[in-house]
Amino acid sequence: MPKQPEDLTPESWHRFFAASANNRGWDLAEAHSGPECDAELLNAAHAADYHWQAVGTPAQKMNARMLLAHAHALAGLGHSAIDYADEMRTYFLAQPDTPVWAMTLVHAIHAHAAAISGDPQQHADSHAAAARAFDTITDDEDREVVGKTWRQVPAP
Repeated sequence: MPKQPEDLTPESWHRFFAASANNRGWDLAEAHSGPECDAELLNAAHAADYHWQAVGTPAQKMNARMLLAHAHALAGLGHSAIDYADEMRTYFLAQPDTPVWAMTLVHAIHAHAAAISGDPQQHADSHAAAARAFDTITDDEDREVVGKTWRQVPAP
């Protein structure tokens, strides 16, 4: 858990709650085992997004949207999942310095959202892009972390 702020500024507390909710959301997403997990996962993802939108950098704001897309896809909410996934994918594809592990997550989560929203072509395209990106991750720790999400994405 992030360290509690020592000052009383709203920005410090937004950052604290953003990081706390973000960490909880990703933990819940990685351990997702079915609909009984959905409410807490969605609450954490929305809380992280709310707080990052208040004080985050553009990348932090889009990472929060990535978590939202992932949470909505896991919960079977196709329309909102693809909306969030399209937004974060557009952002990260335009960033030349996005690390390969992050780009793998972008494509994997977009593929999952496309599958849930009923777009088989986009699902297949994003799934293939995620597979190519995953194969280029050389760091074992990055592969392990990204693999937790990648394994949740249905194959086309």
